[in-house]
Amino acid sequence: MRLLAISDLHLGSPTNRDALDALGSYPEDWLIVAGDVAESFGRIGEGFAALCRRFARVIWVPGNHELWSLPGEDGGLRGAGRYAGLVELARSHGVLTPEDPPPVWDGPGGPVRIVPIFTLYDYSFAPEGMTPEQVVAWAAETDIHPVDEVLLHPDPHASRVAWCRERLALTERRLADLASDMPCVLVSHWPLCEELVRIPRVPRFAPWCGTRATRAWPWRFGALACVFGHLHVRGRRWLDGIRFEEVSLGYPRQWQPALGLAPYLRQVLPMLPEAGDP
Repeated sequence: MRLLAISDLHLGSPTNRDALDALGSYPEDWLIVAGDVAESFGRIGEGFAALCRRFARVIWVPGNHELWSLPGEDGGLRGAGRYAGLVELARSHGVLTPEDPPPVWDGPGGPVRIVPIFTLYDYSFAPEGMTPEQVVAWAAETDIHPVDEVLLHPDPHASRVAWCRERLALTERRLADLASDMPCVLVSHWPLCEELVRIPRVPRFAPWCGTRATRAWPWRFGALACVFGHLHVRGRRWLDGIRFEEVSLGYPRQWQPALGLAPYLRQVLPMLPEAGDP
């Protein structure tokens, strides 16, 4: 019985879909899915169904790709309304979301509370003092033009920053209300700490990767580990005694399809030791 994790399945890619179709069954294992399953409700639902057939329990948080509003698809849902629709879709497949009570993992390495969270980003992973508009212009100087600026709508909020602030306040209250009787695994699509954002090929993409407001959360709320994706840079980092697992699959050029999907399922619990562990 294992707690596994993956993110950034990007099932819009036929190669990634074929890999999921070929994945075996894991009837005793739980799976964390840290966002970016696909873009359309139809494709996301297919992904949820395929994962739920293979795993005992599936826990999901949204990434930016699920939140994109593609023209002519999904009834035109945007922003918070789209997120609510995604939560309903997940629940229809038995998938747990950030809006559900966090489940307790009682398997090896437990008991541990698995806490999915959705916070977005606020452009604060950028040079101090820049407005969001200045950040967008600054990134464009190196030919970085995030699709979020076109397809990730904040409705009914005035901006993505305003939506992020609302999600931060709501999530912080939920975390503070959790019982302190056991440690937790925090699950987010975006990394909770700016130090984790290591993307040397596109360093000015960092403002779309999280918010400085979550920096203290892993320590404040008793995290045993934190799971995230988004960066497409798989690996483990340790910060002040807490383990951070980036679990992205990514686009076909970023992994080895010949190996299949199974080697990219990251084992969170029980922890498998790696070189560089304390």
